[in-house]
Amino acid sequence: MDKIASRLETAATPTAPALLLRPWRQADTGDLVEAYRDAALRRWASATVHDEASAAQWVRDQRRGWETGDRFAFAVVEPRADGDEGRVLGQVVLKGAAPGAASAEVGYWTAAPARGRDVAPRALRTLTDWAFASFGGQGLERLELLHQVDNPASCRVAQKCGYALTGILAAEPPAYPHDGHVHVRERGL
Repeated sequence: MDKIASRLETAATPTAPALLLRPWRQADTGDLVEAYRDAALRRWASATVHDEASAAQWVRDQRRGWETGDRFAFAVVEPRADGDEGRVLGQVVLKGAAPGAASAEVGYWTAAPARGRDVAPRALRTLTDWAFASFGGQGLERLELLHQVDNPASCRVAQKCGYALTGILAAEPPAYPHDGHVHVRERGL
């Protein structure tokens, strides 16, 4: 695979600052622990982060995904005027974009202080464009976004980003205790 971009940027809007998407770093563990103190995030996220050690392991796992090419997880940060990066606002991730694979999965989460600031939709749009630009020539035609049916905020983000609701996945307790929505975005749409 050709070298793919690992730093993505969204432009500022009249109501929101620019965002930077970049691979996770060990220095992000404090922000990660803080984000996972939020009960809403813990409810929707599949990962378990509860202290610095588990956060460090989680970051190592994300870095390993980049090394193997099977999971491209980006920390979403807000660059500051002084050129430094602010706190982690969330994550977007592309999973399973293997050469020759027609479909892959995207996911995201937003830290509580960043919710309602258009962070998730802007980051997801950027990830979507990057995924199709980076892997479309290798066969990627479709991105799927999955979330629990009782998560209307994720439904709104998916729809804002052009991911159409295409089906319902049956619950698979204990890991997936509720039915899920399947949203799909086709390349070129």
